[in-house]
Amino acid sequence: MKAPSKEPAIRLVMLPKYTNPDGDIFGGVILSMIDEAAAVEAQRQAHHRYVTVCMDSIQFHHPVQVGDVVSLWCETITIGRSSLKIHIIVFARPRWSDEEIKVTEATVTMVAINEQRKAVPVFE
Repeated sequence: MKAPSKEPAIRLVMLPKYTNPDGDIFGGVILSMIDEAAAVEAQRQAHHRYVTVCMDSIQFHHPVQVGDVVSLWCETITIGRSSLKIHIIVFARPRWSDEEIKVTEATVTMVAINEQRKAVPVFE
């Protein structure tokens, strides 16, 4: 298992196209970013094709607004034979601020697969 990354897996400025009718960023956009960040971290551990099999319960603690910079930090918790559990913490930095606010966190399980979509060992 590699050491935790010293940089976020993803960092992105939230644009108007990501908003709901009330002007907040859709939760689904954040969920998609969590899934992508987990894939980035899985690839950092071992190069395979991965699929998401589980994302634990998610609670949003703070709304995300247009212009916020969202950063997703990952840490691989466990590596099984063919799966990885990756913990992701999501922070938002509002425009004109240096303060980062925790938005949510999740643990995602990814499974390494081959071309036939069958599970394969993470480390071969």
